[in-house]
Amino acid sequence: MNILTAIRDRVDRLAAWDELDVEAAALPSCAVRLSDSSVLDALADVTALANDAARLQAVLAGVAAQRSRRDDGGGGLAAGQGFASPVSLIQSITGGTKADATRQVRVGVALVEGAAGEPADPTIKAAAPWHEPLRTALLSGALTPAQHDAIRGGLGEPAVIGDITIDSEAVCEAWTLAAEGLVAEASQMPVEELGKRARIIRDLLDPTGAEARFAKRYESRAYRMWTDADGQHHAKITYDDEMALWVRTILDAALRPRRGGPRFVNSADVTAADKLRDDPRTNDQLAYDLLMDVLRAGALASASDVFGARQPGVRLVTVNDIQGPRDAFGRLLGTGQAEDGGDAFPGSVIDRAVCAAGTVTITADRHGNPLDVGRAHRLYTATQTLALAARDGGCMWPECTRPVSYCEAHHIDPYADGGRTDIDRGILLCRHHHMTLHNHGWKITRNGHENFMLHPPGGRRPIALTSKAAWKWAWDPPPPQPQRAGWRAA
Repeated sequence: MNILTAIRDRVDRLAAWDELDVEAAALPSCAVRLSDSSVLDALADVTALANDAARLQAVLAGVAAQRSRRDDGGGGLAAGQGFASPVSLIQSITGGTKADATRQVRVGVALVEGAAGEPADPTIKAAAPWHEPLRTALLSGALTPAQHDAIRGGLGEPAVIGDITIDSEAVCEAWTLAAEGLVAEASQMPVEELGKRARIIRDLLDPTGAEARFAKRYESRAYRMWTDADGQHHAKITYDDEMALWVRTILDAALRPRRGGPRFVNSADVTAADKLRDDPRTNDQLAYDLLMDVLRAGALASASDVFGARQPGVRLVTVNDIQGPRDAFGRLLGTGQAEDGGDAFPGSVIDRAVCAAGTVTITADRHGNPLDVGRAHRLYTATQTLALAARDGGCMWPECTRPVSYCEAHHIDPYADGGRTDIDRGILLCRHHHMTLHNHGWKITRNGHENFMLHPPGGRRPIALTSKAAWKWAWDPPPPQPQRAGWRAA
């Protein structure tokens, strides 16, 4: 369907609600009369309408940018209107932020550059760029401009050395398949999570580049402190990847009860959690006081004095052989991911972690399911929970981004009815969604080693649940990679 025809159809559907076909001043008082189902239907149509308009806006921004190229000089479109750049021109028209205008131009240029026309020699078929699936998905409405920008920015460009692309055809194919996979997942996660997933996949595809990117962020680490005119002291910290993860785990360990963490804890932990929830300080104040306690106490502090029940720590998960291929400096050519959040770390960090803390090996079948222990325990053991974390990567509920440390293990077969505490019959859910499942008639089932299926109440269509783990590509076949060690299967 033509895009303007689609826009007209959506406007006509919205006009069918008399409560919405009113003067703008009367809209709030009239819209509140809509039923719940009408609110949801109208909101879906308005969102689709906004996405159609955003695609059209991005294309026009790309055309404007193309006609404002530097080699056009004073004759370019933006310069002719008195603007220094197409971004300034777009910002003046939209009234938005410079960041919004920059993204519109960036996405628009990506769309327009793929429509440059046929090659001069019709017998020569120009190779499609690796990001063509993103362009196609955006134009078809499968992606929003924000999702397109997050994926393309996160994946970056295929690995190169100098000006030479390494095995360009195979590498570009890997990036293309990665783009296609992210398009398929885009509707299941927020834009921020989509961009993060794209960056993680880029590091999986380009472990050598991951080492360089990690080093660059490490070199940018900084701490600056100053005092303003009122005598208030301020500080700004630029973290490297590893220390950022450490600080997050410190804060999570202490503040989890305030942030919706697991509720199945012992009586002493319940008392501590209740005390923390009743604390009059804000989360920001609690975080500040905790970090100051850590600085004061240093290595002499008892872990329970500062952190409560759970001492913070960082687990890194790798599905590659840690003795695998290495570069000229002896660094592992591979990446690992943080158990909480999935942030990627290069081989040099994995080597150091193995040296300092050792490893825990999880043996899995070819589907990525860790092997298991049966019905000997009512609750999942620490080792089992670690295996669930490696498989699920966080709360498995659709679109939920809660990390592993905020999750509980749910038996899909009730233990009271003979259910086994087996990993392939357990799944990670955050506290909120675990309670939603038990209290509101939802159910999770699984047929063998197929996807877990989430069944909404009322007989609505079940939803297939997919792993949130960044390393899932090790068993859910990834794009071909120039170098990739195998996942050890039982």
